[in-house]
Formats: sequence, structure tokens, C-alpha cells
Amino acid sequence: MKLNRTRMWIAVVALLVLVSACAAPSVAPMPTPAPRPGVAVEYEAASAADAGARAALPQTDVSEERMIVRTADLSLVISDTEAAAAQIKTIATGLGGYVVSMQLWRQEEQLRGSITVRVPAESLDGALDSFKRLAIRVERESGSSQDVTEEYTDLDARLRNLEATEEELRELLSTVRQRTGKAEDILAVHRELTGVRSQIEQLKGRMQYLERTAAMSVVSIELIPDVLARPIASAGWRPSETASVAVRALVDTLRLVASAVIWVALYVLPIAVLLAIPAVVIWLLWRRRRRGGLAVSDQ
Repeated sequence: MKLNRTRMWIAVVALLVLVSACAAPSVAPMPTPAPRPGVAVEYEAASAADAGARAALPQTDVSEERMIVRTADLSLVISDTEAAAAQIKTIATGLGGYVVSMQLWRQEEQLRGSITVRVPAESLDGALDSFKRLAIRVERESGSSQDVTEEYTDLDARLRNLEATEEELRELLSTVRQRTGKAEDILAVHRELTGVRSQIEQLKGRMQYLERTAAMSVVSIELIPDVLARPIASAGWRPSETASVAVRALVDTLRLVASAVIWVALYVLPIAVLLAIPAVVIWLLWRRRRRGGLAVSDQ
């Protein structure tokens, strides 16, 4: 009986909980409070102020901070190789540059040339225009750029660290000399200091090389003579030129004949005499024996 009453109370409580849950009003979302007057204006003003502050900051030009090594290669068809080489040298030195190397040679009766110059990097474009104006036509043109900024920055950081290490080693060397004064300790610190100093010099040399190559661009120029630009001989007959050619041919022929006579007299005849002597001796002996044999048969 008690068990039935317990079950009945449990059922009533569950029914009351279910009814209260169904009858409870749904919770409406809390309304978003309206912004106070002036808050949005203050926010926009703050944003504008931040934007103005950012605009007022100094803007760094990334391109100016880069270290670029530029090179150019030209192949020019010119009418006069020597004159073009001299003009290229004048242009380069006028811009503050210099000639690295120059070479002139003849190939198939034509004077060819090759010249390499260095000009300031900021004047490279103008120098190329001046070089190209010397040519009848530009046969080939190429250029390249190499960004060495990262390498230079890395070298600079390593240099700073090594210089700091050098300073510490100098202080340590001074301390060792004052406190211990042992030769082996002093030599050990000095060896480390010498090694660090050697690395510093290597880094400085590489950095100076990058600075120079970035400041002075290299231009390599090939000079090709134009066949059509060479003076063409007139079709008229030139007796003097013909006589000159004939004289040269006569001299060459006489030289050849004289050389042949000298060879025959000093080389061929002595060899012929040396070879003829044994042959003559053998022939005389054979002839004497033959005569002796004929005389015996006649008797």
C-alpha cells in the first residue's frame, strides 16, 4: 500500500514538472542597447587619428635600400672599330667610370674588338644609350640584375658579432696579462684573437666588394665591323697598285728560288755525294771483276 502511494506521488510530481515546462514562456533575446550619443563619433575620430598618425610616419622606400648588382652586354655593328673603342672609353671616363679591359684583333682582314667598362650604377641606362648611338645597328643586347642585399645584411650582422667578440677577447687578454701573466694563457687568447681578426678582415673584404660592384655596373661590348661600311675600291684600273702587286710577286718568287738554291747547295748535294761514293765504288769493283772474267774466257 505504501509502495502504491509512493508511485502515485512520483507520477504527480513528474506531471507537475512537465506542465510547468510546457507553460513557461520562451525567453526572448536581450535587446542590444542603443549606442550612446557620441560613442560612434568618438570611435570614428579615433580611427581617423590613427590613420593620420600612420600617414605621418616616415615612409621608407624599399627599392632604395636594396643593393643591386647590374650588368649589361652589348654587341654593336660599327663602321670603325678603333674609333668606336676610343669613344666608348671617353664616354665611360666622362661618367666617372673606367675601362676594365680592351682587346683588338684582326679576323679575315677585319678589325674586331671587345671592351669592358665600369660605369656608376645610376648612369648605366644613359651609358647604354650613348654606346648604342655609336653603332650602325645593335646586334644583341642583354642585361642582368642580382640582389645582394640579403648577403650584405648577413655579412654586416656577422661582422658586428665578430667585432664584439674581438673586443671581449682584447679585454680578456688584458685581464690575463694583469692577473696570471702566464705565457701559455696569453698565447691561447692571442690565437683566438688572431682568428677572429682574420674573419673580420674577410667579411670586410667581401662587403667592400659587394659595395663596389653594386656602385659600379659592368658593361661588356663586342665591336663587329660592318662589311658594307668598308670603303669599296673603284672599278678603274690602277697601274701603281698593279705594279706593286707584281713587284711583291717577283720578290716572293726570287726569294723562293734563292731558298731552293741554298737548300740544294747546302743539303741536297752533300747528301747526294755521300750516297754516290759507295755506289761508285761498288760499280767500279763490279766492272773490274767483269773485265777479269772476260779476259779469262778469251784465253
